[in-house]
Amino acid sequence: MRTTRRKRMWWILFALLVLIAVGLVMAMRVDGPNRKEASQLQFENVQFSNLKDGTYVGKWEGSTSHIRDTQVEVQIAGGQVSSFRILKGAVPKNGQPVKLSKGRTIDELFQTAIEAKTLDVDVISGATVTSKTHLKAFENALKRAAQ
Repeated sequence: MRTTRRKRMWWILFALLVLIAVGLVMAMRVDGPNRKEASQLQFENVQFSNLKDGTYVGKWEGSTSHIRDTQVEVQIAGGQVSSFRILKGAVPKNGQPVKLSKGRTIDELFQTAIEAKTLDVDVISGATVTSKTHLKAFENALKRAAQ
């Protein structure tokens, strides 16, 4: 009786491991195309000065899935970026920015871009895809402000 119980426990454990493996494979199949699309994003030269005052929303939406969709609000005052807010994506929780790899945040990434006046900045290592999708949404908001 004891060996039967042990065999049953091993079969249950085996079945759980198989279910976990199948779930991981399915998740990778769903996320893979979106991850590839986002990792290949290219950025245009955008103007960081002489922008039209106002509030502008930029977004990036994946064509294969919407797991990494991002939306950013940028406020322009005096022709310069005065503030920004992440509406969708790595959204701050409890007023604190979401810490990604090595404790860096998207807010810091945007601040670096604003100071350098270019989107050609180093993305967050370990959060490359997240960085790129947020930068693309930021770019789209700035392009609207430049029109």
